[in-house]
Amino acid sequence: MKPADEKPKLSSRKRARAPLAAKASPSKVRTSAAADSPLPEPAGHHHWTFLSNHSHVLILLAKNSSLVLREVAWQVGITERAVQRIIADLEAGGIIERLKVGRQNHYHIQMDKPLRHPVESHRTIGQLLALINDDEADS
Repeated sequence: MKPADEKPKLSSRKRARAPLAAKASPSKVRTSAAADSPLPEPAGHHHWTFLSNHSHVLILLAKNSSLVLREVAWQVGITERAVQRIIADLEAGGIIERLKVGRQNHYHIQMDKPLRHPVESHRTIGQLLALINDDEADS
């Protein structure tokens, strides 16, 4: 008879199907700089920011118009596929233009375009980027 505190041994087949308690769910994994936030998060609360992933991508492209999508994804903390969808949204909205230079993409941001939501539509993309990047944007 086995003692009560002894764990049953699983065959390799059953072990492969057994859930891993230590494995973090993808929604809890943070790879962006936001994970190093100076403000601690209370236990059980979800991470959120004031700006959307669309703005995060736009801010990064404003700093370096030739960043590869893998680097953008890593810095924002999302997948490359999500960055591709955001780039497509920004292009469709007339916010950015993709310029092919050899095998590399460069992105030109339309700084004079107004922000899309009615609450902030009196401001432009250039004004938002100037505020975030703490410099003068070309308007």
